[in-house]
Amino acid sequence: MPILGIMASAISGNLFAPSGAYDSIATTTLSTATASITFSSIPATYTHLQIRAIAQNSSSNTYSNMRFNSDTATNYNNHYLDGNSSTATAGSNVSDNKLYFGYITISTNTNMFGVMVVDILDYANTNKYKTIRLLTGKDMNGSGVVELGSGAWRNTNAVTDITIIPSAGNFAQYSSFALYGIKGA
Repeated sequence: MPILGIMASAISGNLFAPSGAYDSIATTTLSTATASITFSSIPATYTHLQIRAIAQNSSSNTYSNMRFNSDTATNYNNHYLDGNSSTATAGSNVSDNKLYFGYITISTNTNMFGVMVVDILDYANTNKYKTIRLLTGKDMNGSGVVELGSGAWRNTNAVTDITIIPSAGNFAQYSSFALYGIKGA
């Protein structure tokens, strides 16, 4: 089917997912600066999870992290590929106590937020470690960075809660976080 036919049809949302494939589980928009965001009591009724966020930091240009099930052990791995207008960098860290979640900007850049889309794959499967993939970036009035990344939580427990924390300071007012459940095919 030609693209025009798909776009002209009544199909809305993601062209590769059936209608209703992404269910909203929870959304929060901050009314004041907050030290962390937690999604708890996550149902095990989906195949994957996705978090979409737009965030600022109240004190510094920084990044954010996440943990599953309040686990602070050094059983997380992270991999990344960053790029800006002049440089690309890649790297990893192993045996960390958190997963990388994405870039955030300082709140004095009032109209500039960092954005993140993070997929948590097979989050309820108790026969494998949990993996994530992310796309994140921020613009700071002409400078900025975009990043592709992945990570692993070396634990077979189902993910029942997710805590997102800035690496320094607090999430600023108007930062918003949404958790979606993705149904299987």
